[in-house]
Amino acid sequence: MPDAGILREAAGSRGRYVIRQNGAEAELTYSILSPSRIIADHTGVPDALRGSGIGRRLVERLVEDARAEGVKIVPLCPYVNAERRRHPDWADVFDV
Repeated sequence: MPDAGILREAAGSRGRYVIRQNGAEAELTYSILSPSRIIADHTGVPDALRGSGIGRRLVERLVEDARAEGVKIVPLCPYVNAERRRHPDWADVFDV
């Protein structure tokens, strides 16, 4: 079940996942390459939210949605790529 605290926004060939908490905003941005491939571009977590697991929650939601939609993720973002390496069970959704 998707994390209810995460909003997904998409417009044109770009999209992002967002968590707003305590007046701060964390995001994971992506670019749409095709109906079956996206690039995870950037994960940004402000200092006020660091250490709370928010970055990991954003990546988990990205993986959940990619699985549900049959999309492969190209992990350009260093954080997303690091999380991919920590979770071999996510290999089915990554295009590396």
